[in-house]
Amino acid sequence: VFDAPGKTFRDEQYPEYKAHRPSMPDDMRPQLPYIDRLVQANNFPLLRVPGYEADDVIGTLTREATEAGKEVVIVSGDKDFAQLIGDDVRMLDTLRDVTYDAERVRKKWGVPPNQIVDMLAIVGDKADNIPGAPGVGQKGATTLLDKYGSLDGIVAHADELKGRQKAAFTDHVDQVKLS
Repeated sequence: VFDAPGKTFRDEQYPEYKAHRPSMPDDMRPQLPYIDRLVQANNFPLLRVPGYEADDVIGTLTREATEAGKEVVIVSGDKDFAQLIGDDVRMLDTLRDVTYDAERVRKKWGVPPNQIVDMLAIVGDKADNIPGAPGVGQKGATTLLDKYGSLDGIVAHADELKGRQKAAFTDHVDQVKLS
């Protein structure tokens, strides 16, 4: 699964998405057709869906496979895939030789897979230019998620928070929800 050329729905929702990411190096672009040919020569399916990133397609395929009763191994080290991990889904990070299950996700990121999206929304992602909640890092995010259960739970109880956390979830609530 590869990214399709062109913009995605995220670019429409948030024009600053990945705005700071450098473009592909010029010497890499001519290599792409060889990757496609290698994939096709091995009779692997090749999929690109216009308007969506490869991550979105992998997420959809994962959901469809588990709904069909299949076990799934996502071969990636991308933290965004941690949200998909469950009883029938593992993530194999071949660079680090680590297989993630729900317990390993909790140990690495401090939250279970079902809270990864909320945790990432709170802490943001510099690589993708996602701002998150200003002044709230991973430790603060995991503590808040442990106490309130979700981003919506935190927002609902924002008046109970103090200092920067309160400001992050009152003054910047729309930004955090978009993140």
